Amino acid sequence: MTFCFRKHILSWLYPVKMGATTIWERWDGQKTDSTFQDPGMNSFNHYAYGAIGDWMYRVSAGIETMGPGYKHIIIQPHPSKRLNYAKASFESSYGTILSGWERKEGKVIYKIKIPVNTTANSRIARK
Repeated sequence: MTFCFRKHILSWLYPVKMGATTIWERWDGQKTDSTFQDPGMNSFNHYAYGAIGDWMYRVSAGIETMGPGYKHIIIQPHPSKRLNYAKASFESSYGTILSGWERKEGKVIYKIKIPVNTTANSRIARK
């Protein structure tokens, strides 16, 4: 998880520091001086490294499906001591699924939204 918090080149937060709002094809697609490495190979919307997105939805925010189409949902967020909050939403065919948590005054506050015509189980951490 440390890799997710580093901000220097060849890390997850380096592209964010450089202004990215998507996952880049190359860790070093844009150099520190804002020029590009190889203009012919610089997809700035590339899923190959999308495992971090999966981790954010399924682990940190805790949205998982237990069947096709998110008809039955499991909400089991995992608050991390290295984050102050996490929030994710997913537009299913039934409506918006939302799961989030935030640390406030020594407590963890959860917000969950489940669409109509679905069922959900929640597993909330005690700490």
